[in-house]
Amino acid sequence: MLKGKHIILGITGSIAAYKSAVLCRLLVSAGAEVKVIMTPLAKQFITPLTMATVSKNPILVDFFNPENGEWNSHVKLGEWADLYLIAPASANTMAKMATGVADNLLLTTYLSARCAVAVAPAMDLDMYAHVATQRNMAQLKQDGVHIIEPGSGFLASGLIGKGRMAEPQDIVAAVEAIFAQSEKCAEASEIENPEKKKSLEGKRFLVTAGATIEPIDPVRFISNHSSGKMGYAVAEALAKRGAEVTLVSGRTAIDKPQGVEVVNVLSAEEMYKACVERFSEMDGAVMCAAVADYTPQVVATEKLKKGEGDMSIALKRTKDIAAELGSKKREGQVLVGFAMETENEEQNAAGKLVRKNLDFIVLNSLRREGAGFRGDTNIVSLIDSREKVDLPLMSKSDVAEHIVDKIESFL
Repeated sequence: MLKGKHIILGITGSIAAYKSAVLCRLLVSAGAEVKVIMTPLAKQFITPLTMATVSKNPILVDFFNPENGEWNSHVKLGEWADLYLIAPASANTMAKMATGVADNLLLTTYLSARCAVAVAPAMDLDMYAHVATQRNMAQLKQDGVHIIEPGSGFLASGLIGKGRMAEPQDIVAAVEAIFAQSEKCAEASEIENPEKKKSLEGKRFLVTAGATIEPIDPVRFISNHSSGKMGYAVAEALAKRGAEVTLVSGRTAIDKPQGVEVVNVLSAEEMYKACVERFSEMDGAVMCAAVADYTPQVVATEKLKKGEGDMSIALKRTKDIAAELGSKKREGQVLVGFAMETENEEQNAAGKLVRKNLDFIVLNSLRREGAGFRGDTNIVSLIDSREKVDLPLMSKSDVAEHIVDKIESFL
């Protein structure tokens, strides 16, 4: 039931945090991939090293890595997870969840989570029974959060009563039940509305994503800032609608989308060959990758040494993948291109639409805040021969849904 599931395990400041290591081990042993978020206070009850060891992933506590400034994106975490499990969940954390307070990474991720959320409360019996705690738990239930009831017994205060966090094996059983219930609901939804669920079943799509790398010598290369997030989101959106998707990916740091075949490449030439070989078998292709326009004419076999003066590197044009596919496109195939521009955006995008024989093109501008490379959001326009549709700022996964909707309109 848990094999391949993505689970975020949130740990708050409670003596019951010692159980979290056992809980994490059970989830990993059941086949789940677990990422752990700890509140700063939780580190006083169990060490990040312990949780990193059992989860096999780095532990997240702060909004960014103080060593290098790298952002721990709560948005990306919320999109990655199939379940957000907070165990132990303190009275303080549940109160903040119920009122929308977001003053640490654990809580901002809760507000960003699109998946099911479950909490395993842990506190002293008077805190658990307090009217404020009960009110907050009732609000969380109303918000759709699953409450894994605490047990009764000896508490850290020396009192006896209800408030002990459920035992790890019981929490795992509850998690399995949540997934089982979710899958039954998904099956029922598919029966009620099969057109929306599997509207692209039987279709095959090629998607490119990420940056290509053009070697200068064994050490250095020419590349760009593309993270691959947009292309991966499109591949995942197509797969969710039942399509068979082949993702030709340049270098990225993104997890493989579920249900998608990934072909890893590095250079523009490798991406060109992978796409041309497969396009004839496809019903459509979406060219999201940021492919280098130029590559060094000569690649040095040894590392180039620093000299006294300047150095020039002769470049040659790479093959235009979208244009090549456009020249080979048969009736019934859909070809989608991307254009990232800094000036004359619409004019340049419209020119590419015609020159490359695209059905439509996705335009974004580096001049607009929230659009472009690396981020989790985008602002795009969908342009075809008849119309231009401007989309507002939204997550890249939502942009992908709009792109796939437009692909379906062409099919």
